Amino acid sequence: MTVSNCHSMKRVQRLMSAITRDEVAHLARLSRLALADEELDHFAAQLDQIIGAVARVAEVAADDIPPSSHALPLTNVYRPDEVRPCLTPAEALAAAPAVEDARFRVPRILGEEA
Repeated sequence: MTVSNCHSMKRVQRLMSAITRDEVAHLARLSRLALADEELDHFAAQLDQIIGAVARVAEVAADDIPPSSHALPLTNVYRPDEVRPCLTPAEALAAAPAVEDARFRVPRILGEEA
Protein backbone atom coordinates (compact mmCIF):
# COMPACT_ATOMS: atom_id res chain seq x y z
CA MET A 1 0.00 0.00 0.00
CA THR A 2 1.45 3.36 -1.01
CA VAL A 3 1.51 6.38 1.29
CA SER A 4 -1.21 8.11 -0.74
CA ASN A 5 -3.40 5.00 -0.57
CA CYS A 6 -2.90 4.93 3.20
CA HIS A 7 -3.97 8.57 3.45
CA SER A 8 -6.97 7.87 1.24
CA MET A 9 -8.05 4.98 3.45
CA LYS A 10 -7.74 7.15 6.56
CA ARG A 11 -9.92 9.79 4.87
CA VAL A 12 -12.47 7.13 3.95
CA GLN A 13 -12.55 5.77 7.49
CA ARG A 14 -12.97 9.28 8.88
CA LEU A 15 -15.76 9.99 6.40
CA MET A 16 -17.53 6.72 7.14
CA SER A 17 -18.09 7.62 10.78
CA ALA A 18 -21.68 8.66 11.39
CA ILE A 19 -22.43 12.37 11.37
CA THR A 20 -23.95 13.43 14.63
CA ARG A 21 -27.04 15.48 15.32
CA ASP A 22 -24.81 18.09 17.02
CA GLU A 23 -22.71 18.40 13.86
CA VAL A 24 -25.86 18.99 11.81
CA ALA A 25 -26.99 21.61 14.33
CA HIS A 26 -23.56 23.27 14.07
CA LEU A 27 -23.76 23.29 10.25
CA ALA A 28 -27.27 24.72 10.46
CA ARG A 29 -26.06 27.54 12.73
CA LEU A 30 -23.19 28.32 10.36
CA SER A 31 -25.67 28.37 7.46
CA ARG A 32 -28.10 30.47 9.48
CA LEU A 33 -30.82 27.84 9.16
CA ALA A 34 -33.40 27.25 11.85
CA LEU A 35 -34.03 23.51 12.02
CA ALA A 36 -36.52 21.66 14.21
CA ASP A 37 -35.36 18.66 16.25
CA GLU A 38 -36.91 16.16 13.83
CA GLU A 39 -35.21 17.94 10.91
CA LEU A 40 -31.83 17.58 12.64
CA ASP A 41 -32.35 13.83 12.91
CA HIS A 42 -33.61 13.59 9.32
CA PHE A 43 -30.69 15.59 7.88
CA ALA A 44 -28.14 13.70 9.99
CA ALA A 45 -29.31 10.43 8.44
CA GLN A 46 -29.28 11.92 4.93
CA LEU A 47 -25.84 13.45 5.31
CA ASP A 48 -24.53 10.18 6.70
CA GLN A 49 -25.75 8.40 3.54
CA ILE A 50 -24.17 11.05 1.31
CA ILE A 51 -20.85 10.83 3.14
CA GLY A 52 -20.97 7.05 2.85
CA ALA A 53 -21.50 7.30 -0.91
CA VAL A 54 -18.55 9.68 -1.24
CA ALA A 55 -16.42 7.27 0.81
CA ARG A 56 -17.32 4.42 -1.55
CA VAL A 57 -16.24 6.51 -4.53
CA ALA A 58 -12.97 7.35 -2.74
CA GLU A 59 -12.33 3.60 -2.31
CA VAL A 60 -12.60 3.07 -6.07
CA ALA A 61 -10.44 6.04 -7.07
CA ALA A 62 -7.08 4.76 -8.27
CA ASP A 63 -3.80 6.66 -8.13
CA ASP A 64 -2.93 5.62 -11.70
CA ILE A 65 -6.07 7.22 -13.17
CA PRO A 66 -5.66 10.96 -13.75
CA PRO A 67 -8.54 13.19 -12.62
CA SER A 68 -10.71 14.50 -15.41
CA SER A 69 -13.74 16.69 -15.81
CA HIS A 70 -15.05 14.95 -18.95
CA ALA A 71 -14.99 11.41 -20.28
CA LEU A 72 -13.83 12.64 -23.67
CA PRO A 73 -11.27 15.34 -24.42
CA LEU A 74 -12.83 18.68 -25.35
CA THR A 75 -11.56 21.19 -27.85
CA ASN A 76 -12.93 24.72 -27.97
CA VAL A 77 -13.77 25.96 -31.42
CA TYR A 78 -13.42 29.69 -31.84
CA ARG A 79 -14.36 31.83 -34.79
CA PRO A 80 -12.78 35.17 -35.55
CA ASP A 81 -14.80 38.21 -34.54
CA GLU A 82 -16.50 39.74 -37.52
CA VAL A 83 -18.52 42.93 -37.75
CA ARG A 84 -22.03 42.00 -38.79
CA PRO A 85 -25.16 44.06 -39.36
CA CYS A 86 -27.18 44.52 -36.19
CA LEU A 87 -30.08 46.53 -34.85
CA THR A 88 -29.75 50.22 -34.28
CA PRO A 89 -30.60 51.43 -30.76
CA ALA A 90 -33.93 52.77 -32.09
CA GLU A 91 -34.76 49.43 -33.73
CA ALA A 92 -33.88 47.51 -30.56
CA LEU A 93 -36.08 49.78 -28.43
CA ALA A 94 -38.97 49.83 -30.92
CA ALA A 95 -40.59 46.65 -29.55
CA ALA A 96 -39.84 47.38 -25.88
CA PRO A 97 -42.87 47.68 -23.62
CA ALA A 98 -41.32 50.72 -21.91
CA VAL A 99 -38.42 53.02 -22.79
CA GLU A 100 -36.76 55.72 -20.70
CA ASP A 101 -33.77 57.88 -21.73
CA ALA A 102 -33.07 55.65 -24.77
CA ARG A 103 -32.90 52.55 -22.52
CA PHE A 104 -35.18 49.64 -21.72
CA ARG A 105 -37.32 50.47 -18.69
CA VAL A 106 -37.78 47.50 -16.38
CA PRO A 107 -39.55 47.14 -13.03
CA ARG A 108 -37.45 47.84 -9.95
CA ILE A 109 -36.68 44.58 -8.13
CA LEU A 110 -34.21 45.53 -5.40
CA GLY A 111 -36.18 48.32 -3.77
CA GLU A 112 -33.34 50.79 -4.28
CA GLU A 113 -33.94 54.51 -4.33
CA ALA A 114 -33.71 56.12 -7.75
